[in-house]
Amino acid sequence: MNDQSRSQYAAAAHVPLIKSPSLRVPRPIELPPDIHPLPDSVTAYFVYPFTLEPHVLTVEAARRSTLAAHAVRREAYLKAHEDEKERRKREALRRIAPGFEPKATPLIPTKRMSGVPGQPGSASEPDAHFGEGGLEHKRTKSVMEDLVDQLAALDSK
Repeated sequence: MNDQSRSQYAAAAHVPLIKSPSLRVPRPIELPPDIHPLPDSVTAYFVYPFTLEPHVLTVEAARRSTLAAHAVRREAYLKAHEDEKERRKREALRRIAPGFEPKATPLIPTKRMSGVPGQPGSASEPDAHFGEGGLEHKRTKSVMEDLVDQLAALDSK
């Protein structure tokens, strides 16, 4: 017996192969005629023109100063935005609880001007004015103030 019949691929030796029509052999690569190998030393290719150095340094300094100015403006804008948010939050809290300051420990009472003659603080009411009979109140009470007064009257009875 010959080597081909004893081989593990003996059965596949007589199978016909068909070339697919979609496959094609690529064209051989053609090298350009002026190609040459690199020299032994490549240091001649690494030449730095020091004439550009002053220009690069001035452009870099201007770029850094511009970046610093932008960073300062950005930080100022962010701080102003945070301060505005804090101010709005404090105002909203003061509308709910007058005199409330989140960073202070005790609640600081603020005097509300009543506008009723004979009570302290009524003369400094901004909407009050002097008339013939003394101090007169120009504006009417709001619905909430009226409700508070009615509840206080019920508690006192």
